[in-house]
Amino acid sequence: MTITKGIREITSGIVLPEGRIRKAGGGRKRITERDPGLLPLLNQYIEPETRGDPESPLQWVCKSTRTLAAELTRQNHPICSVKVAQLLHDQQYSLQSNRKTEEGSNHPDRDAQFRHINAQVKRALAVGMPVISVDTKKKELIGNYANHGQQWRHAKDPRPVNGHDFASPDVPRAYPYGIYDIGRNTGFINVGTDHDTGAFSVASIHGWWRAEGQSLYPKATQLLITADGGGSNGYRLRLWKLALQKLADQTGLCVSVCHFPPGTSKWNKVEHRLFSFISSNWRGEPLRDYETIVNLISRTKTSAGLKVTCRLDRRKYATGRRVSDEEMARINLKPAAFHGEWNYTICPASGSHM
Repeated sequence: MTITKGIREITSGIVLPEGRIRKAGGGRKRITERDPGLLPLLNQYIEPETRGDPESPLQWVCKSTRTLAAELTRQNHPICSVKVAQLLHDQQYSLQSNRKTEEGSNHPDRDAQFRHINAQVKRALAVGMPVISVDTKKKELIGNYANHGQQWRHAKDPRPVNGHDFASPDVPRAYPYGIYDIGRNTGFINVGTDHDTGAFSVASIHGWWRAEGQSLYPKATQLLITADGGGSNGYRLRLWKLALQKLADQTGLCVSVCHFPPGTSKWNKVEHRLFSFISSNWRGEPLRDYETIVNLISRTKTSAGLKVTCRLDRRKYATGRRVSDEEMARINLKPAAFHGEWNYTICPASGSHM
């Protein structure tokens, strides 16, 4: 029938516009033209399921195209799932996954604190002062437990691990505390076996200073630390500050700390300059014992030159340690003019020895 119509058009002498071989309107009609009620019904189905900003030109839906096609067909609008996907794309819908961007309620001085940290780090690096980014990595279960990620193995030969990871309290844990030297692109991990406390955090920093820092920075009189706002190195934690005073007394350093605002820990450089590469290095590898963790961390390297030192810390760190007001009063703490609770310096107490 289509060929017959074409022959008639040619023999009838119809003059066609340049570039056309058929008169306007030839060919199969679009499904939305043949079925005017299809598109409004499709929009009706997906509207309650729409995600994202309604003012944005790009939206996405949760229902699958097969589900939508089945619902439309039941309503006497026969259509396949492929055509549903085409219609959704034409209307600027797309498949998207979650994006981790929400950080809770932002502090009004969030950006100002970022600028303050950046200025302090630049100033310290310019004069050769050590600058470290610190945090505790996620605690890890020790044993034959599944570890996220994949590794190359012979086909159909996955590594067998425990079917669950609901470990009892007596299962040993590892607490990797990271110190990332921003100026030298080196990492130091202290793997604790007891508890993640303020005392453990500062002991890890002190361990880095004794093992690497004091030889790399022999003329240093100050140490700048960037840390999260919570956890064992949180700005509200009294034990953290008391332990920093002991560190200052024993090393003779004035220790300056800049905390990231609440809910912004992912911007701390130790997260994406050190921890991310460690996680990639041991992906898919069960952490059966502490030696495995230490060896895997120590072998972490990057093309940008990152090298990591790791040690095991089997010391005990008591929980529930309360710091009295009298002890706090003896800390030689000088808050900064801008958000002194986040930015402060602790210098050696008078009469202390190195």
